[in-house]
Amino acid sequence: MFNDAFNNNSRRDFVKNSSLIAGGLIAAPMFTRANYFAGADDAIKVALVGCGGRGTGAAMQALLSGQNVKLVAMCDAFADNIENCHKALMAEATSNGKGIEKNIDVPADRRFTGFDGYKKAIALADVVILTTPPGFRPIHFDEAISQNKHVFMEKPVATDPAGVQKVLATALIAKQKKLNVVVGLQRHYQTSYRELFQNKDLIGDITSAHAWWNNDGVWVRPRKAGQTEMEYQMRNWYYFNWLCGDHINEQHIHNLDVINWFKGGYPVKAQGSGGRQVRNGKENGEIFDHHSVEYTYADGSILTSQCRHIPGTSSKVDELFIGTKGKIFCNAAKIVDFKGNTLFQYAKKGKNLEKDPYQTEHEELFAAIAKGEYKFADAENGAKSTMTSILGRMATYSGQVIDWDKAINSGIDIHPKVYAWDAPTPTNPGPDGFYPIAVPGVTKYF
Repeated sequence: MFNDAFNNNSRRDFVKNSSLIAGGLIAAPMFTRANYFAGADDAIKVALVGCGGRGTGAAMQALLSGQNVKLVAMCDAFADNIENCHKALMAEATSNGKGIEKNIDVPADRRFTGFDGYKKAIALADVVILTTPPGFRPIHFDEAISQNKHVFMEKPVATDPAGVQKVLATALIAKQKKLNVVVGLQRHYQTSYRELFQNKDLIGDITSAHAWWNNDGVWVRPRKAGQTEMEYQMRNWYYFNWLCGDHINEQHIHNLDVINWFKGGYPVKAQGSGGRQVRNGKENGEIFDHHSVEYTYADGSILTSQCRHIPGTSSKVDELFIGTKGKIFCNAAKIVDFKGNTLFQYAKKGKNLEKDPYQTEHEELFAAIAKGEYKFADAENGAKSTMTSILGRMATYSGQVIDWDKAINSGIDIHPKVYAWDAPTPTNPGPDGFYPIAVPGVTKYF
């Protein structure tokens, strides 16, 4: 996220001007259907790509952003996800009394399914919300930017090094085109974290850090009769690395990103351990249920991180920084010296009652677009924090020390060669129904 407001054009002019790349070359036809929609009632037209629970939430947050936002297209691999999402949006919109139900305008001919529907949905909008499983993020982000759209995309933004590199390349093009991109690493939009960041120098130089995402875990979707292997993995996507990247990538990225943010950089290597202790059924695919990683940064400082999905264990989602003068406790929004004296405390009450950062990120994005401002370029950091998570997964799966530069430039691509319901999947169950699992000391990357 950064500030770089340019001339104060109208929103309509901004959408039009965003079709120009550096050097003044036109990147797409000026009078696209998206621009025709924009001219009709001056609403900011939105396409939702990925209609699961997070997509439903993100679409509602866009509609509640305080701007004239209209949802005009929806896309998901599965038609039932679109229908369920649309029903949920209409129900909430009609019940909250804000009159936004009229801004949900997605008839049947603007609901797209399958692996290629995203292209049609993106073509109808000014802004694209990308909330599919993260394995699809690199190709969807690339398409959105190639069509000159502003983007909100959920984290993580890839599941392998090749995907990270694709997002980094697309991020450069987005900057050239002055297209706003917000990534759903919402702590950057959370007031208490912003104020902790502003006051982080109170602890001096950061010498070490700790990060945790420990809880019971998430849903499982059982295999159903008649599903192809591709459909089963798509439905139960959390448990397959090409789609999710393991929970160190899908959830723990939030904590790892906070450490990178406050450190002002990314780790140079990682080593750690992990495995499957209790979440080890056929329905749990190929991912681990616990990871413990030691990350080393360029200045020699160490981050120790834990993420665990084991029911009945202690829960903790938090970050801690230790500096030469004190400590930052992120969840408590507190900075103390080594004698326990409070140096800063964010008071979460009264006028400082913290706003929902998920809502804030949409309010700030759509406000910038409405004003014709270019303010947000989150994709590069989103990609590098995603790579931090992937680096940790590679370390725990292999049991080796994994070097950042070697990993990010490895070209490792874990995705299918073809996206189709009957296409081969990157991993398949054996005769016993269990999927191959990484074995530290045996699994190799280089």
